[in-house]
Amino acid sequence: MDERRIAARFAGFDQDGNGYIDREDFYVAAKALLAEFSTTARCDKGQALFAGAEAFWQGMAGIADVDGDQRVTRGEFVTGAVKRLRDSPERFAEIARPFLRAAIAIADPDGAGVGADAAQRVLKALGVEAEVAEAAAAALDADGDGRISEDEAVQGFARYFTVPE
Repeated sequence: MDERRIAARFAGFDQDGNGYIDREDFYVAAKALLAEFSTTARCDKGQALFAGAEAFWQGMAGIADVDGDQRVTRGEFVTGAVKRLRDSPERFAEIARPFLRAAIAIADPDGAGVGADAAQRVLKALGVEAEVAEAAAAALDADGDGRISEDEAVQGFARYFTVPE
């Protein structure tokens, strides 16, 4: 993975732009999704999203926080997360599954499946540029049924880190 892609991936996790990834970045992402879809943190879906954010953070910290300071620096991200991504992108992506499952539930209030428009809203709420969000949302529907499943979201997450733009 080249330096530009690593920087972009790191920035995607560093939601508050302070130069490292920590638990708060995952909570910032959760809060942005809740706000975008007018969902309260106290409802079941909101609680599931925060639990997913915590699980995602714990997974990231477990593979990348080498010094145990509860922060993942860019260097730790490169040597920890990026290495694991190269070794097993699907396994790495599994740490995101609880968060992605909860995000899908929030973006799909009627349970019919997440369409491209809702997926774009999710991506934009997480800081993805509009044109990139549009292309990514379309690509996530791997089977072309007009809906994005949990498995498609997890596989898309893995591809995001391993396939060039």
